[in-house]
Amino acid sequence: MRYTRDFGSPLPPAWTDLPNRDRYWSGFEERFEFRPGMKPESWPAIAEPTPSVTFDLTNTADTAGSWRARFDAVNAEALRCFVVEFADDPRFVVLDWQHPGYWFDAAEHCAAEDSEWHVSVYPNGDYYIFLREDFSAGTFGHPWEPTLCVFGERLVNTLGRTLATWLPRKRVNGQPYDRDG
Repeated sequence: MRYTRDFGSPLPPAWTDLPNRDRYWSGFEERFEFRPGMKPESWPAIAEPTPSVTFDLTNTADTAGSWRARFDAVNAEALRCFVVEFADDPRFVVLDWQHPGYWFDAAEHCAAEDSEWHVSVYPNGDYYIFLREDFSAGTFGHPWEPTLCVFGERLVNTLGRTLATWLPRKRVNGQPYDRDG
């Protein structure tokens, strides 16, 4: 997958500007009690709902190649789950903290040749949020923790389940994950 880094370029296929960005940000902040912060004492940055699972994205291999592989794998699996689980309506609201918001059509993204992520599911320097329009399911990427919270029954049962096969869980339903319990 390619990742668009030039925010001055035209939007890639499947991405359109979100005209009421502030409405969605306000709704997100209120519903999830969003509190940004770069220091551990402010983490997690949202009130993680039930059901949810939060994955630790720390790159223990500490190489650019392993980071890129994880980045691509998380984005590809999220896209697969978005398209399969929400085939009836593959559109997501995408919020990128301190930047414009977008409508993202996952099915169109899949169909586009050489598709690009304008904003990725995997957090890369900012809070990245993919939401159903009614806030019932989505992902919240925290770049400084670094974590990815998957929430909503449909995504926890698909994306959450597959990511759990290879990414460490940090929290489940907002509580520290106890692998023994």
